[in-house]
Amino acid sequence: MSTAEAGSGRTITTSIPARLDRLPWSRWHWTIVIGLGTVWILDGLEVTVVGNIASRLSEPGSGLSISSGQVTGLAAALYVAGACVGALFWGRMTDRFGRKKLFMITLAVYLAATALTAVSTEAWWFFLFRFLTGFGIGGEYAAINSAIDELIPAKYRGRVDLVINGSFWLGAVGGSLLSIVALNTGLLPANVGWRLTFALGTVLALVILLVRRHVPESPRWLIIHGREREAEDIVSSIERQVAADKGEPLAEPEGELEIRQRGTVSFVEIARTVFAKYPKRAVLGFALFIGQAFLYNAITFGFGAILTKFFDVPSDRTGYYFAVIALGNFCGPLLLGKLFDTVGRRVMISSTYLLSGLLLFGTAWLFDQGSLSAGTLTACWCAVLFFASAGASSAYLTVSEIFPMETRAMSIAFFYALGTAAGGISGPLLFADLTNTGKVGDTVLAFQIGAALMCVAGLVAAFLAVNAERRSLEDVARPLSAAAGKAKAMRKGAARSKSAKAQGRTV
Repeated sequence: MSTAEAGSGRTITTSIPARLDRLPWSRWHWTIVIGLGTVWILDGLEVTVVGNIASRLSEPGSGLSISSGQVTGLAAALYVAGACVGALFWGRMTDRFGRKKLFMITLAVYLAATALTAVSTEAWWFFLFRFLTGFGIGGEYAAINSAIDELIPAKYRGRVDLVINGSFWLGAVGGSLLSIVALNTGLLPANVGWRLTFALGTVLALVILLVRRHVPESPRWLIIHGREREAEDIVSSIERQVAADKGEPLAEPEGELEIRQRGTVSFVEIARTVFAKYPKRAVLGFALFIGQAFLYNAITFGFGAILTKFFDVPSDRTGYYFAVIALGNFCGPLLLGKLFDTVGRRVMISSTYLLSGLLLFGTAWLFDQGSLSAGTLTACWCAVLFFASAGASSAYLTVSEIFPMETRAMSIAFFYALGTAAGGISGPLLFADLTNTGKVGDTVLAFQIGAALMCVAGLVAAFLAVNAERRSLEDVARPLSAAAGKAKAMRKGAARSKSAKAQGRTV
């Protein structure tokens, strides 16, 4: 790595992005997946538990004076509102102070807020700490997705990002099954069981916090912020571990990038980059987030209420149905994830959104006709969410990789916050009102709104999605700090294959 003085900041020539992208998959990468990705399991646990315990919390003897509608409506909206505010606040901090500091701090905030939720004795206390729990989770979205995409090789970035974001649904499975135990008053008192579910989230968060100590700072972030020596040490250590794991020398990196180091990027520059330089990508990000946010935040928080209201499923049995749906959600990213790296982003993003929207329209029609039982509704939802889950996970992947390095965390935060505010705050409030009427037509309308937004997002993706598969982040979106015209590819011979070119392109 060479350095040269250039104006007020240094200009460095680095091969660190190429060195990270050419690494084969190894045990070290699994460490990153486990250390960073498992937080979505906690998020899934949180959301699902609250939806499933809503009816029990509203019953006498729960320890809280609260209605089911307030749990699935107001408390859900506050959780999402907290996540939106947290995403914007922590996203800014992540781009400014680094990925590692923030994914440690935000998890600590989540841990504390969840513990305090477990000991709530008043409704306002429960609402406050649902907001603060979301505040911590919102910061996780920005810090974690930034770190994952900057550490995972380009060849695997799509599938890994999808599976990690899809692991939310493993938490949902756990939350569903846990709620069955927690709501069983034969095992636990009504005012104790729901508290233990939140306490378990606290314990899991503490374990993840300990594992994360071994996850390094993003070398890509370090080189831009004048800490290239730390970046070099981290990448060299990673290379040694991967080479030892594979038992053979690593391939030579295929590119260099010349970067003018800089400090904090202003909000004005972020806005100019997102809306003036990449307006079509901005439209894409909004469409994907609004569609999936409304679908998931509205329907997920209210699914238990639908089962109890329309199909007379006992409140302590809804967890079984939701566990099946959650498993289908996880299978979507797991089984379809590789196609996002092979078939391509545009085809897969648009098709998953459109298919889930069309299937949801079909589910709404069958529900309206009275053709569904609790079991067949669950089967329909499995089909819808198998595709919707892969599409929703791809929204986070998309906004993480299509904007420059310096704005990555803030871009994730911005689109998550605005898209979720539009669909995730209004969704639970609207859906709670519609399902609480007990009228089939009102619930059908909620389904149709979610389906329409998913279809619109799918059409937008068909025209505007970026073919980012197997390309370096620096190739998909040129860093703001890249020295104009200075990037150069390092050719190691004329015999490179076309696939290697696709994987090794640099700005």
